[in-house]
Amino acid sequence: MTGGSSTGMLVRFWGVRGSVTCPGPATVRYGGNTACVEVRCGHRLVIFDAGSGLRGLGLALAAGGETAAPAPGRPLPVDADIFFSHCHLDHVWGLPFFQPAYEPGTRLRLWAGHLLPETTLAAAIRQLVAHPLFPGGGDLFRADIAFEDFRCGETLTPHPGMVLRTGPLQHPGGGTGYRLEYGGASLAYVTDTEHRAGQLDPAVLALAADVDLFVYDCTYTEAEYAANAGRGHSTWQHGVRLASAAGARRLAIFHHDPSHDDPTLDRIAREAEAMRPGTLVATEGLTLRLPAAPPARAPEVHSDDGTPWLV
Repeated sequence: MTGGSSTGMLVRFWGVRGSVTCPGPATVRYGGNTACVEVRCGHRLVIFDAGSGLRGLGLALAAGGETAAPAPGRPLPVDADIFFSHCHLDHVWGLPFFQPAYEPGTRLRLWAGHLLPETTLAAAIRQLVAHPLFPGGGDLFRADIAFEDFRCGETLTPHPGMVLRTGPLQHPGGGTGYRLEYGGASLAYVTDTEHRAGQLDPAVLALAADVDLFVYDCTYTEAEYAANAGRGHSTWQHGVRLASAAGARRLAIFHHDPSHDDPTLDRIAREAEAMRPGTLVATEGLTLRLPAAPPARAPEVHSDDGTPWLV
């Protein structure tokens, strides 16, 4: 595999929705698959979450086709680390449809930091692919799979030159946010977490501090939030506040509510750009290169009436 450059990262979004898949004519531009983000760190492949978007990534890998860094010619065996934010269905149900998991030469390391001591990631995946939920049983995969449970808050070094810092998220059943550092670039992946009104979560701020890209759970608008409080999700407006307070270079609005069709997300994109220039709404297929460059000064945040919003 060609992989990314020796510095920086390549990021590709394969699934950007939350809760449930919603393919169809109303979501064709932004996409209807659930959470899955590919990151290339040199020749290493990192995947955040295994939502339904993982299926498309698996097909591309198996064919040696288009990923963030496609392999020329015949594809090499897949060697990847998959980091789970948590194990609710919309973040794991792509795994049984990940074609490389059925190839004997594939090597996968699956990581989770929210399950100990009650259970383990291996037990959760066995349950996912067991009768009566899935045909074939727990031993259907032919890949070499290692399960890595850790305690949220630990710093992980899965490969030389790669550091993942982890932090707790506010979601029913728990969750883990990640900060990936490699080659002078950094990315924070923080999804399925709920904010508290008037507060900025210190754990999230630590993960997002001065990152090149801040991927954040922006399921709701502030107008929708009151009716959905307690479900473990946040708003794009709060994501803007967090990004600015943390000094993140760019915010990616992510984990779109399945009811948000293309015109709704277009409107959110316009409003977010006005509130914090450079903010993007994640779409399936979006590919970004994170340069090994010092972070720019975050722009000032403004409220809807144009007055400065202090963070």
